[in-house]
Amino acid sequence: MVMLKVALGLMSVTALVAGVPALAHGQEIANEMERCSAGAKGPVVLVDVRGFVAATGKVRIQSYPGTKDAWLAKGEWLNRIDVAVKPANGAMRFCVPVPQPGKYGIAVRHDRDGNGKTDISRDGGGFSNNPSISIFNLGKPGVDKAAFYAGPGVTKITINLKYM
Repeated sequence: MVMLKVALGLMSVTALVAGVPALAHGQEIANEMERCSAGAKGPVVLVDVRGFVAATGKVRIQSYPGTKDAWLAKGEWLNRIDVAVKPANGAMRFCVPVPQPGKYGIAVRHDRDGNGKTDISRDGGGFSNNPSISIFNLGKPGVDKAAFYAGPGVTKITINLKYM
């Protein structure tokens, strides 16, 4: 009887943990703009990326938890969108879902030749909150400069691309 109570207790804990939404890492998604439309359920981030200097290559946008340990760390991104660059007036728009309201950061890279490698002399990039970047921080601002709060609905941000 004691074993049965222990087993039932463990099953209850397992069900409780399974019911809590986890922060899924590494999910590649499509840029589904309807997620950010009027009346859409969030939380989602509507990202306007401006300043494309060429209509070539690919653009990658990645969301990260707004924590020091996860920000720009390999494999810690939450959602990633990879698409061909098709700017209108030098800009593109993305809809990036996040797991729950909270602190996040977004990084964008414009791979001008689409080879999947970063070429600092040609490719562009940017971050949420548009922090200044330099060779001294290897173009990677701290999470304190890039993190923003995503609310329960649609949160709008603009990222301005920078090129060398």
